[in-house]
Amino acid sequence: MSTNRWVLPLSWSAVLLDGFDLVVLGTVLPVLLQEKVWGLNPASASIVSTVGLVGMMLGALTMGTVTDVIGRRKALMLAVAGFSFFTLLCAFAPSVFVFGLLRFLAGLGLGGCLPTAIALVNEFSHADRRGRSTTFIMTGYHVGAVITALLGIVVIPSFGWRALFVIGAAPALVLVPLMWRHLPESRVFEPAPVKDVIGSLFKPGLVRATLAFWVASFMGLLLVYGLNTWLPQIMRAAGYPLGAALSLLLTLNVGAVIGLLVAGYVADRFGIRRSTIAWFAIAAVALALLSVKLPGVGVYVAVLVAGCFVFSAQVLVYAYVGRVYADANRATGLGWTAGVGRVGAICGPLLGGALLTAGVAYPWGFYAFALVAALGAGAVFAIGSRTRVDA
Repeated sequence: MSTNRWVLPLSWSAVLLDGFDLVVLGTVLPVLLQEKVWGLNPASASIVSTVGLVGMMLGALTMGTVTDVIGRRKALMLAVAGFSFFTLLCAFAPSVFVFGLLRFLAGLGLGGCLPTAIALVNEFSHADRRGRSTTFIMTGYHVGAVITALLGIVVIPSFGWRALFVIGAAPALVLVPLMWRHLPESRVFEPAPVKDVIGSLFKPGLVRATLAFWVASFMGLLLVYGLNTWLPQIMRAAGYPLGAALSLLLTLNVGAVIGLLVAGYVADRFGIRRSTIAWFAIAAVALALLSVKLPGVGVYVAVLVAGCFVFSAQVLVYAYVGRVYADANRATGLGWTAGVGRVGAICGPLLGGALLTAGVAYPWGFYAFALVAALGAGAVFAIGSRTRVDA
């Protein structure tokens, strides 16, 4: 196997571990709240979720830029090793303060992993397949989420919630050495001063696109983290039992994987801009429909459809970023788009927590999330059809 052929599987595996973190908190929160671990309540749980996401925001903003300075290979290995180490320590947290601090430190690596992996894979992909490459990489994100949801159903009743963090950290013991040996540096990487890289995002012709990407990413990640953190609790508020609520979280992320596989092909076939707008718009409709309580298998079908469009809409934003920015600032563009988007990731759990605390999460939570998706569609529309650098 040539060195280049390691890029996709190793990057996909790194993103899979990133995906573990996407739903691990949503998976353990019902147990932590039910057992009142550390005296946790919805308000303090929202704070823990928020500090982890602040770490991800800072990690994306800094590591994306660092990637354009030190290289994709070193940055990705550093990110995976960092977030895996602190995820392991979460299993041994003695208090809610320490748990929150470790979630913050893990978030620094998690925030840098995704933009670095996407930039690396984009730069080893043919130009007319970059949409599919980006969405395929992101299937790892949701495969990791699906595996975590399954592990939550199987592991927590037998071994407790702490075991989930040990399991999530263990794969790095294999992945990091493999990356050290086989992961190549990008063929187009050239070191550049930090100030030049960041300033290039605002050069003439890119200002509107940069700001619009940030807004779209904010909306997209608000949806992703809001739903993955609070969907089980919202569905419990609607009258579903805990087991069904966790199964719906699993269904949501299965839908995400299906949506990603379809979205990449559609984007390469019909254009990245129109596809991203359509995905956000359909997501808005699907989320609004979740406010209707359906019997039996109907609710699973509705959640599956919502997952197909909600999460892949955000990924199409990343694919669009990869086409607009050039080689010299692609990782920085992705990092800042993801980093600003992490503010939305912070707001999502806060929004869900506020609605739950007020007792109106069902059905008004789904209406709120539908509005967010509609605003995401509007942001992508504002970019303009002629904003292209590497299309």
